[in-house]
Amino acid sequence: MEFHEKLQELRKQRGMTQEELATALYVSRTAVSKWESGRGYPSIDSLKAISGFFGVSLDQLLSSEAVLTLVEEDSKKQESRTRSLVFGALDCCTGMLLFLPLFGQRDREPIRQVSLLSLTGVAPYMKGAYLGILAALVLWGMLTLAFQTGTHPLWLRLRHRVSLGLSAAATLIFMASLQPYPAIFAFLFLVIKGVMLIKCR
Repeated sequence: MEFHEKLQELRKQRGMTQEELATALYVSRTAVSKWESGRGYPSIDSLKAISGFFGVSLDQLLSSEAVLTLVEEDSKKQESRTRSLVFGALDCCTGMLLFLPLFGQRDREPIRQVSLLSLTGVAPYMKGAYLGILAALVLWGMLTLAFQTGTHPLWLRLRHRVSLGLSAAATLIFMASLQPYPAIFAFLFLVIKGVMLIKCR
């Protein structure tokens, strides 16, 4: 008997609805429905809760093959959360460019290095582009950190792509406007993200 069949049988033996079981396990009814239909396995923590609630061992709930599948899925989820944490932290750290003296001030010789907030003598649209791309990166980083455990398909598809795109855009903007130090800063973060994605494939 597969896990989803065992779970359904245990629930019915208790005379419980999916909603009642979900409440007892502190999960959503959708999660219980997914488990019982065989469309996924609970997390290890949820499995322990199910085992304790029904008074059965994990060996009774899962076959050895299911255990391997669960461990693999749990490992992938953990890797995904770690990547999101790093991506979000890097994007938020890009905001340091507002305060670090990395921008070239060309109003006199030799060129001085100032923070973006102190930068003058550049076209308003260019400074606006700097501020805009940094604001977008920081905001996306905050969203990534806030929803690092999100499971919506659209979010999973976009979270790293948008982050990479914004980092690439920042690098190009700084390079095109002859600001080498901010460009190196943004490019370094872009490389770290790229390496993390390559390693997970």
